[in-house]
This record gives sequence, C-alpha cells and structure tokens, in this order.
Amino acid sequence: MSTPPNGTIPHRSGFVSFVGRPNAGKSTLTNALVGAKVVITSSKPQTTRTVVRGIVHRPDAQLILVDTPGLHRPRTLLGERLNDLVKTTLAEVDIVAACFPANEKIGPGDRFIVNEMAKVKRTTKVAIATKTDLATPEQIGQHLLDIQALGVETGTQWAEIVPVSAQAGDQVELLKDLLVGLLPEGPRLYPDGDLSDAPEEILVAELVREAALEGVRDELPHSIAVVVEEMGLREGRPDDKPLLDIHANVYVERDSQKGIMIGHKGARLRKVGTDARRQIEALLGTPVYLDLHVKIAKDWQRDPRQLRKLGF
Repeated sequence: MSTPPNGTIPHRSGFVSFVGRPNAGKSTLTNALVGAKVVITSSKPQTTRTVVRGIVHRPDAQLILVDTPGLHRPRTLLGERLNDLVKTTLAEVDIVAACFPANEKIGPGDRFIVNEMAKVKRTTKVAIATKTDLATPEQIGQHLLDIQALGVETGTQWAEIVPVSAQAGDQVELLKDLLVGLLPEGPRLYPDGDLSDAPEEILVAELVREAALEGVRDELPHSIAVVVEEMGLREGRPDDKPLLDIHANVYVERDSQKGIMIGHKGARLRKVGTDARRQIEALLGTPVYLDLHVKIAKDWQRDPRQLRKLGF
C-alpha cells in the first residue's frame, strides 16, 4: 500500500458481495462485520430476498457489504428473479466473497456458484470458510484445502482464503482488514452513522418476516412475504413521547397457511408482533405500535403480477 507524500494513509472505499449456497452464513457474517443487525438471519435457507447493503465505517475506509440471496437452481419465478439479482450484483462490486460452511463438504452447489463467479472477470475473489465454530481443526484444515482445489478446478484465483466464525467472533476483524486492503482508494460514499442504505420500510418488513419465520412448519418459509402499507409518527404526541405507527400485511399463499400463521386464537400472530416490535424498536430507537394482518396472495411465487406487487 503506497503512502501519500504527506504521510497520511489513503482512504479506501468499495463494495463487497457475499455469495454462497442458501444458509452458508452470509447474513450472520454481514451483521458481525457491521456490528449491528442489518439483515435477517434464520435457520431456514433462502431467507434473504433483498440486497441489503451493510456499511462498515473506519477512519481509513468505508466497506459496503452487499448481502445477496443464496444462488440456487431455481424452481419458481421468484427463484429465477433472485438468481438474476445476484448475477447483476456480482458484475457491479469490487470484491466477491464466496462463503463455504466449514461444517459441510464442498458440493455441487458450491461448484455451480464458483463457476458463476468465474464468469465475472474483473472482480477480486475471496473465499471464506464460515461457521468454523461448528467444525474441528482437522475439518477446517481439510476444508481450506478443498476450497483451494475448487479454485484451481474452476480457474478462480482466490486473493485470500479466510476461516471465520461470525457467531463466535473469530477472525471477523482480520477479515475486515483483509477486505479493506483489497479495496480501491476512494472517498466516503455514505454519511457516518448510516448502517444500511435500505429504506426503513424494507428493514421493518424484513424484521417482521424474520419473526414470522421462527417456528413455522417447514412448508412455510418461502411462502411468507411482508409489505409495510403505512408507517409514520402518530400525530398529537408530545416530542419526548413519540410513537411510530406501523401497519403491515403478512402474505401467505393458501388458506391453510393463513391458519398456521395466525395460530390458535391468534396466539402465533401476537407472538410474531411482539418479537418483531422489539427488534424494530431496537433498530429505530423509537417506541412502536405494530398492526399486523395476514392475507392470502395465491401462489404469489409463480405469478408475475403478484411478485411485482410484493416488490420482486
């Protein structure tokens, strides 16, 4: 790294996109690097649908993290659109970081993703062995060798291969330093204090969807969409006691799913509301009144008109 004549360190800024199979730890890693919750995480694969940018501020750099949906072989129109979103993103960032969970063997899905990455010539490529807290030292060692071999096999030149546990905080700071070192010199792109450039309505909808995903049966995860219909400070409240009114609809695809979402005598929906409200208040720093309704958008994942209405 060259130091300018006056001895100051040059400022670096740029975009990093995390890619990987669904549930490879991309969202958890984004939150760990930013130091705050900017993307939803869930044990259910394919929970990320919007490309949220998390922003890491340092005196010497600004690292903008682009969290993408997991690349996968699509089965629905929604799946195709999510894949298109990932491929567009890869062509527009400075660094693509592929995430490979250390507790799972490299498989066909990883090969598919790295082959897609290889098509984007100009971008710097980094490999991250995620979830190292779930693997033994022997497994991690073998995993790193397998990642290296995958690079050779696909003609991908890894600028770095880094083992990380976002959950335990292991090597997160080291990864941050390595990513910053690979960025081009450039000015600050976002104001200090901004943690994401996603509109608040999108972040709120995602937090409601995260709460709705917890504990539902396996058939529901991809059938849930959330749209914030209205959001604004309640009029007539004193300045020192604001209340943010949020009206949101939770969409499912069938009647039977609506029953599951609402629960016995509304218990499940109440719990979703309570959990989501707590997270939203923590994110926005304002007391919240959250009004949730469950609606049916029949087979929305396959219907272009419904997908547009739900923001895809």
